[in-house]
Amino acid sequence: MEVVLILVLCLAAVGLAKIENSDKEGKEPLGTIDSTTGEVVVAQDIQAVEGKSVSLPCDVVPPGHDKVYMVFWFQYGSGIPIYSFDVRGKPLSQARHWSAPEVFGSRAYFRTVSEPAQLVIDDIRRHDEGVYRCRVDFRNAQTRSFRYNLTVIVPPEQPTILDKWGRQLNGSVGPHEEGDDITLTCRTVGGHPQPVVRWMVNGLLVDDQYEHNAGDVIENRLVWPTIGRKDLDAIFTCQAVNTILTEPKEAIVMLDLHLKPLTATILKTVSPLVADRRYEVTCESAGSRPPAIITWYKGKRQLRRTKEENRENVTISELSFVPTTEDDGKSITCRAENPNVTGLFLETSWKIDVVYPPIVSLRLGSTLNPDDIKEGDDVYFECHVKANPFWRRLTWLHDGVVLNHNMSARIIRSNQSLVLQKVTRQSAGRYVCSAVNTEGETLSNELAFRVQYSPTCRYDRIVVVGASRGESIDILCEIESDPPAKSYRWKFNNSGETLDVAAERFAKTSNGTMSVLRYTPVSELDYGSLSCWASNSVGHQLNPCVFQVVAAGKPFPVKNCTLSNQTSSSVDVYCLPGFDGGLPQHFLLELYSPNSAVPRFNITSLDEPYFFLDNLEPDVTFRIVVFAANAKGRSNGVVLEEVTFKDAEKRTASDGELPISPIIGIIIGTALTIIVMMLVIIVVRRSEKQTEGGLDQKVIGGQNLGLSSTKPLLRSASPRDGIDERDPDIIPAKYGSPDAESERQLGMPSRGLIASPSYGQTAASSAPANITTSAAPHWVSISSGAPALENDPYHQYNNPVAMVGTFPRETRPKDLRLGNGSSATMTRATQQTDLELNGLAIKERLMANRLPESCV
Repeated sequence: MEVVLILVLCLAAVGLAKIENSDKEGKEPLGTIDSTTGEVVVAQDIQAVEGKSVSLPCDVVPPGHDKVYMVFWFQYGSGIPIYSFDVRGKPLSQARHWSAPEVFGSRAYFRTVSEPAQLVIDDIRRHDEGVYRCRVDFRNAQTRSFRYNLTVIVPPEQPTILDKWGRQLNGSVGPHEEGDDITLTCRTVGGHPQPVVRWMVNGLLVDDQYEHNAGDVIENRLVWPTIGRKDLDAIFTCQAVNTILTEPKEAIVMLDLHLKPLTATILKTVSPLVADRRYEVTCESAGSRPPAIITWYKGKRQLRRTKEENRENVTISELSFVPTTEDDGKSITCRAENPNVTGLFLETSWKIDVVYPPIVSLRLGSTLNPDDIKEGDDVYFECHVKANPFWRRLTWLHDGVVLNHNMSARIIRSNQSLVLQKVTRQSAGRYVCSAVNTEGETLSNELAFRVQYSPTCRYDRIVVVGASRGESIDILCEIESDPPAKSYRWKFNNSGETLDVAAERFAKTSNGTMSVLRYTPVSELDYGSLSCWASNSVGHQLNPCVFQVVAAGKPFPVKNCTLSNQTSSSVDVYCLPGFDGGLPQHFLLELYSPNSAVPRFNITSLDEPYFFLDNLEPDVTFRIVVFAANAKGRSNGVVLEEVTFKDAEKRTASDGELPISPIIGIIIGTALTIIVMMLVIIVVRRSEKQTEGGLDQKVIGGQNLGLSSTKPLLRSASPRDGIDERDPDIIPAKYGSPDAESERQLGMPSRGLIASPSYGQTAASSAPANITTSAAPHWVSISSGAPALENDPYHQYNNPVAMVGTFPRETRPKDLRLGNGSSATMTRATQQTDLELNGLAIKERLMANRLPESCV
């Protein structure tokens, strides 16, 4: 052990002796002795550019299966680490990094993913220059060290080129004439180490002699004598170089020469020009040696999109340009410059005429504040139009609708202005003006016009709100205002008092457009009207939103349901509405098939209980149920039972309803009417000689017509009633006789409670003296002869088809004969010996058989 220690000390002494010798000789030390291992560490030179980053390598790969414990970085002359990498007791990826804040801080990071590992230093600064050492400690192996001599290079500033008068040149030098001498100075400032400043002409080095002036200024002056035509467009480049790590800093100028032209002419001009359309124009210059340089100008602005062609001493330049609306009246100038004569040039101009559609802009009047316009204010708009040719029509639009001059509506149009007097909220919206000329029509920008107004009700009506006692309802007071409402107030009013509603009851449920009040009526006095007012920054609401709180419930059932206009596949159902329960009601109809609890379809009517049923199958018995409904529910249903639609093609002669031609029916009806009128005249003339029975036989053909008969006149008087008729009627009757109440007033016997459900069924051959009556509608009772119960869930009609058209005619006598009845209306007839026929009843019977009107 002692031998090893002595050996290490000897090696260290030898290394120190070498370093001291090198220092004495004036040479840079080649290395240092590692104080831990005693080995001589040789320094490596590394250069970095200021502001860039640099990487200092440090191999941390352990020999064999050893492990890295610590990595230290030292700056020469300091024994304190400036960066540490602690791997003790943890994986390499989880090592602890530490950087001295006064040296690198966050600018340095030790990267181990690369091989070898590197200390990366960002944003290198001048004071970072120095000697750095990396020491790697292993668990078992000997410590390893690396030494680096870091040099920081500071690039010079961007060089500038000056002419002989000291003016800075940007991009070009000249123009000069042939034979002139050019003096150019390249100047740069700073740089470490000191940069080299040199001149290059067309890429060739021509001068690298520079001088260091006061401060850090370095200059290189170039004199280029007796320039000639060969020097035209020569590139003079000034470079400042102090490292190969970056590109040289350089500045470039191009030599410009003037040659005298003889002519300049613009060819192929077009007029007028359309705006935003591309055109090509050519300028030709001749007589210049070398060819003239042609430049184009639009007004004072040079145009760059050109093509040039040289033919000997002729230069042809083609300009491609797009005129804009601003170019109308400007001049396009072609200038040919000759460098042989300083300051002399030839140019020609072409004044262009540019046509374009109108350019329109819309603005609110300059004296108006767009955010402070209220209802009742007077406002005006200004439409600014620029057009060539001049505009010929100006149109104003409000929300897409054309505004015309209308003094009564307070709309005034004056030249390019629009005046609106006493604006309302309806005046708000989007305004546009439109101008038209020969080139087209242009719409202006959309101007959003705002009119502020005090709150008003969203729905201009009294809202009925139904509620039962103890029921809590939310009443929505919806308003319209601009700006939004800031506050609300509610009042309750009944016949006895007016009360203010406490603000805490609706404050939390109010916003800029709505206030919600939860209201619960408890007693009769809680029913009345609730009024709601809103306020905003414009003012207070004048007319309140009114809500009428009523005691509400389900509606009452409909009543007096009838069927009309029935065909083989359709029918109209009409009922009378009942009490609506205090709320708006609507009506529903459900159609059921036989033995089905599920409706085939349903219809809703919002206004009245009127329904039209169509596309129904014939010979099928339906059941119709009609309901009334409101917000509280729906009423009990009214049921129409046994509704059947007969198919016209299947009717038989026994029904008395075989269809015949309408023309034949009119002829037969007319003939029968004439015959009846003749019989009436004959009967009146023979009334003194004939008995009542005899007259009856002559009128009705030998049959005794009972007063209880409700058959139509022509069918009861026909001599063919006792046989099977094919066409007993001219037009088949689809309606029953007048109701039983009317017959009782005339002394007729009442009909039975339950009639046959058959549609239009007759019994022509059942009795020779009396004709069976048609089925009449009636209320179906639970027991025979008893009235229907009021609380029955459904009101039912039996055979409603027979009821169609049988409306009461209390004031009209229904008997064909006057004088033999038992009612008071027949009293006068019993005191006479002559038989009187009731003409009105005859007419009613004829109309009941639906004879044409011309036959009556």
